Amino acid sequence: MGPLGFCRTYKPVYSICIAVVATLLTALSPAVSEAADISSAYTRIRLEDCTQTAFPDQDEGTFGGAWSCEGYRGERVYVAEGDLRMFVSFGPDAANEPAAGQTLPNFNTINETLEWRLRGGVPFATILRWFPSLGDDGSKTGSVLIVTQLKPGGGTCQIARIDAQANGNANEMARQAADRLAGTFDCARQPENLVNPGILN
Repeated sequence: MGPLGFCRTYKPVYSICIAVVATLLTALSPAVSEAADISSAYTRIRLEDCTQTAFPDQDEGTFGGAWSCEGYRGERVYVAEGDLRMFVSFGPDAANEPAAGQTLPNFNTINETLEWRLRGGVPFATILRWFPSLGDDGSKTGSVLIVTQLKPGGGTCQIARIDAQANGNANEMARQAADRLAGTFDCARQPENLVNPGILN
């Protein structure tokens, strides 16, 4: 039975019931509209198509270089490699955002596919899969989804991490985390490890 059917059942208070239902629907409509306005877009990170902005440090030996790549609608994507670990950041000053200094503890690589979460067509977060090495010989790798909020001016940082091998619905979890946390997350905090932390424990 729908709201109107329920109201018709109670005819003595029909007008009051209709007013209450209308008020509830009006209160819920902004949240429904906002959720419907969120979508995803996808780009690729291919270093061969990017501009290399820094080169390996021949003396120190652990810095592998840095690249500037083009993301969704020209958004800047900063990618760097150091000590066999990847760093990814975003925005006009991406190399100086907190995300540029964040990575996983284990040696790691990143996936090519980059998901952008959009609100009204404007990106507010990204989701990227990282592959950390497992074990001493590095023959096995894990799979971790990292959510980064896009907040130029010092607020672009990792906000959530999900072990994709320990959580069957990791992609949806990452999107929900992006939609819930991005824009308000304090970069002084550590990224949240969601539900079953797996190798992130």
